[in-house]
Amino acid sequence: MSVPTAYIGVVLIWSTTPLAIKWSGEGPGFLFGVAARMWIGALVCVLLLTLLSRTLPRDRQALKSYLAGGIGVFGAMTSVYWGAQYIPSGLISVLFGLTPIVTGLMAALWLNERALTLPKLLGILLALGGLIVVFARGLHLGEQAGYGIAAVVLAVCLHSLSMVLVKKIDAHLSGLDSTSGALLVAAPCYLLVWLLLDGQWPTEIGARAAGSIVYLAVFGSVLGFIMFFYVLKQIDASRVALVTLLTPVLALLFGRIFNQEQIGLELYLGAALILLGMGLYQWGERIIRYLRNRTASAAV
Repeated sequence: MSVPTAYIGVVLIWSTTPLAIKWSGEGPGFLFGVAARMWIGALVCVLLLTLLSRTLPRDRQALKSYLAGGIGVFGAMTSVYWGAQYIPSGLISVLFGLTPIVTGLMAALWLNERALTLPKLLGILLALGGLIVVFARGLHLGEQAGYGIAAVVLAVCLHSLSMVLVKKIDAHLSGLDSTSGALLVAAPCYLLVWLLLDGQWPTEIGARAAGSIVYLAVFGSVLGFIMFFYVLKQIDASRVALVTLLTPVLALLFGRIFNQEQIGLELYLGAALILLGMGLYQWGERIIRYLRNRTASAAV
């Protein structure tokens, strides 16, 4: 699989994931939804490994990588599922647009990737301004909406931390190995949390909720993560995070069309500031260089 194909696949899957997360919790509850997703995903990975006659690497580096991946799968997804109860699905994707900044800061600290420059700092300030607007609107909508936004921001931090740790460990694993290991670490944690905090098998699971759980398990957890870890292995962690710049617009559109989600003007403004900040953070230096070259050419 080529890197561009995997990259596009991740964008499309992650664009539909927030809406599927909301639907998967309808009826059975968010804990059952996320636990079922991860267990089905883990079983699919085990089946794939069996069909391919492969065994998971168990060396020290591999085990550390599985644990690092499990941080993102368990911690970040738990936070997202909880927060998804209180905010529109499109807003989840918008808030995940903060991932490039958080990942870039962590990568600069731990991976010695590109240092902060003036365009990056300006991008951070714009994105933070957008986050403040989103938070203010969320608090206006109610305390639970504010908690939901905070939960998704926490998920962003955990997801970014997981990305950087996997890249730092650099265990040279395939996408299937990384995904399988991370899910096998996270799935027992989800089962334990569900048993402790809920433990009630749902009496009825609607077709939409069941379909969303299966979709998230097969595409969101297995295929999506395989392509994600493959891309992460091939390019810089901060460039992988650009996926979150592409998904919000599609996620907002899907939420509006298929779930009749209404996003107020203030949330659109906050989203625009976040995405503008992300664009400046990633491409500000290139834009400045391009303008300087054009100016220099015109002067000659």
